[in-house]
Amino acid sequence: MKKLLGLMIGFLVFLVGPAYALTVTPTSDSAILVDNLLGSGISVVSSAFIGAEGSAGLFSGAGDAIGINSGIILTSGQANLAVGPNDESSAGESNSFLGSATLDGLIPGYSTYDAAILDIVFASDTGNLFFNFVFASEEYNQYVGSNFNDVFGFFLDGVNIALLPDETPVSINNVNLGSNAAYYINNSVTAGSDGPVVASPVDLQYDGFTTLLTAQALGLSAGQHTISLQIADAGDYILDSAIFLQGGSFGGDDPNTNIVPEPSTLLLVGAGLLGLFRLRRKA
Repeated sequence: MKKLLGLMIGFLVFLVGPAYALTVTPTSDSAILVDNLLGSGISVVSSAFIGAEGSAGLFSGAGDAIGINSGIILTSGQANLAVGPNDESSAGESNSFLGSATLDGLIPGYSTYDAAILDIVFASDTGNLFFNFVFASEEYNQYVGSNFNDVFGFFLDGVNIALLPDETPVSINNVNLGSNAAYYINNSVTAGSDGPVVASPVDLQYDGFTTLLTAQALGLSAGQHTISLQIADAGDYILDSAIFLQGGSFGGDDPNTNIVPEPSTLLLVGAGLLGLFRLRRKA
């Protein structure tokens, strides 16, 4: 019986696996970025990256922090800055890089800087496009409601599809502690203008981030389409923001239809199995 119990515990440890810390590997190679983002049902024709050295890259081990274990990261500063712990209230890196005219259009009267842009020309086998993402920023929470918060967008054939389920654009002003709070996770460790301090911040430098969101477009016309994934500083070069895009989720089928159970779910299943084992032993 003890041997059986040990095997069951070992199996649960195997399922849950060890906890990993976020790691980032910077790269500006668009082919590498797209290869790590691409799922099924999409054929990539070409890609290009525009941005400062170190502003984009691959990440892994972020599942405990943001709900996406691995994928690609685009930032308005340096990708390595994303790595926790959250030990700075105003982390940022100025790349002295150009902004984006497309993103400028989202904030009339203000300019963008330090843009990171990944352009992909593709065709969809299903006529649809899906991908999962999390937006994070050091602009939270103190710059909510201001004109100096960073901006991003996913421009599919020129139309932004970085939206909440009700089609509200995802931005610092639209997703925060007071607006669409169900889609926001506070990670601030600084009292005062940053809002409430969290007792146990996740292992991520940014002071706030969205829940896991899905960008989608249904019923695309046949042929090639272009999507431009963009993020930039707005108003100044100072604080950084990032987009985490889930690896393998950029596809023609909804990536959320076949979800692997989270470790907490597996632990509950394991607890049930152990309880059943004890009941049978008493019988």
